[in-house]
Amino acid sequence: MRRIYLFIAAATFSVATYAQDDNKVTVSGSIQSDVLIPQDDKKIGTEETSHWGLTNTYADVQIGSKYVDAGARVEFLRFPLPGFEKDFKGWGLANLYAKFHTDVADLTVGTFYDQFGSGFIFRTYEERALGIDNSIMGARLAVRPVKGMQIKALSGWQRRYWAHNDGLVSGADLEMNIDEWIKGLSNTGTYITLGGSYVNKHETPDDFRADGTYKLKLPRDVNAWDARIRLQKGGLNVLAEYAQKTQDPSFDNGYIYRKGNVAMLSASYSQRGMSILMQAKRSDNMSFRSRRHMTGTSSFINHLPAFTLDHTYALAALYPYATNPNGEWAYQAELGYLFKKGTALGGKYGTSVKVNFSHVEGIDKNPKVTTLTTSDGREVALSRGSDGYGSSFWKWGDDGMYYQDINIQISKRLTKTFSMNLMYMNQFYNKAVVEGHGDKIRSNIFIIDAKNKFNRKLTLRGEAQYLTTGEDEHDWIYGLLELSVVPHLMFTISDMYNVGATNLHYYQGLVTFNYNSHRLAVGYGRTRAGFNCSGGVCRYVPAQKGFTLSYNYNF
Repeated sequence: MRRIYLFIAAATFSVATYAQDDNKVTVSGSIQSDVLIPQDDKKIGTEETSHWGLTNTYADVQIGSKYVDAGARVEFLRFPLPGFEKDFKGWGLANLYAKFHTDVADLTVGTFYDQFGSGFIFRTYEERALGIDNSIMGARLAVRPVKGMQIKALSGWQRRYWAHNDGLVSGADLEMNIDEWIKGLSNTGTYITLGGSYVNKHETPDDFRADGTYKLKLPRDVNAWDARIRLQKGGLNVLAEYAQKTQDPSFDNGYIYRKGNVAMLSASYSQRGMSILMQAKRSDNMSFRSRRHMTGTSSFINHLPAFTLDHTYALAALYPYATNPNGEWAYQAELGYLFKKGTALGGKYGTSVKVNFSHVEGIDKNPKVTTLTTSDGREVALSRGSDGYGSSFWKWGDDGMYYQDINIQISKRLTKTFSMNLMYMNQFYNKAVVEGHGDKIRSNIFIIDAKNKFNRKLTLRGEAQYLTTGEDEHDWIYGLLELSVVPHLMFTISDMYNVGATNLHYYQGLVTFNYNSHRLAVGYGRTRAGFNCSGGVCRYVPAQKGFTLSYNYNF
């Protein structure tokens, strides 16, 4: 791996030299530094630390020219923020790449991110808030031989914190825009895209014994393929996609030899003032990692979208859903409608209404076992080494509902300066399934978000939220005030209070300063332990208290 870094560094230097000689150089980048000066708080359960300050700091730089680009990222997590300890701890050159591009092709050597289709068999990306960087270190070639066609091929090793997994990940993707070749389609505003992908993981088997009784024969190669079609006409957009994976015994599935698959159908329609979305997805044994013995959010080659709404309000996001890679049926439907100005429901300024419904169930599973006879004559029944289970495609599982969310949002401007957003949500959260412990939680959430613009420079926004439930930690109350002084300052205070169970306050105060490309935020307060989620991927964040500082700069 060191030799690879040296080669990429040499290529990057050559790129920079060539770009300088070409006199068409663009240099861009960013700096992000999040700092916590922690304080102990036994009431909320903060973790002890021997360091006076903790930080996650990143610095990126990119050099671009007509035919070549290069970039690098340095990360400093020697004293990482809570929840990023252990494997995240370290500092150094994390990413490095050189890219050569023309109108018909581009070649990347070094670190890169990519996605095939919806990501069912391949998606690499960075999400710092979740501690995810599953980039590939290797090479990628993208070719556009004719108009409307792109072919990609790649190979490399996936990053895992400060190292790279030994499993070699290789793949190819083909995408074709049929409307580019058939004039009759484009003339009628009809666009059809076909796509197909293939991914291989080559991992040297290791000695692994199941329950101390026998050794599993693990496959060197795991193959996956994906096929998809997208149709767009006017406001109609339909996507159908199917993917399948060969036998891939791993820690996630209990080392069974069942094949994996995922099927999705998504349709949306929009016109002025109205939008409709309907989605359904069934996944079965689709955990796909570059290292089979891993747990947590690391080493995933693929990504399975959750088909649940990513909430931004604090109490609506208190119990977020994480996709279950071992299998689920997920549905989502959404209707948005704008009542026009001057109508009975629209009033003077119009009224926007959005209704969203998400529902997730487990899939049907009929357990299968393998019976072995030990050397002393005993018969042992194990699921490891077998297909694990059988499953009827359309049938839901017996373990009940995983998650459900029904919410309605109404956005309304009442005067030229005052507007409101109202939200009601009914939620079901199966904590035992999503987090591996706890009970089923049923809650009702009420939210009022109001904003008043006093003048061109001064705006005050406030939130009042209430979550009521008879389970878990019972009821919560949340309040927020945010004063914006354009163009430089913002003052924010908030408090999340638990009613009845812990009676704890999680208060926050924050001052944010913006100037050109600089953003500085200084704050103090408490943060509740819980899960931070995005797109069905979650990371546990422990409780913390103290002074915070966040600095961002883009150039």
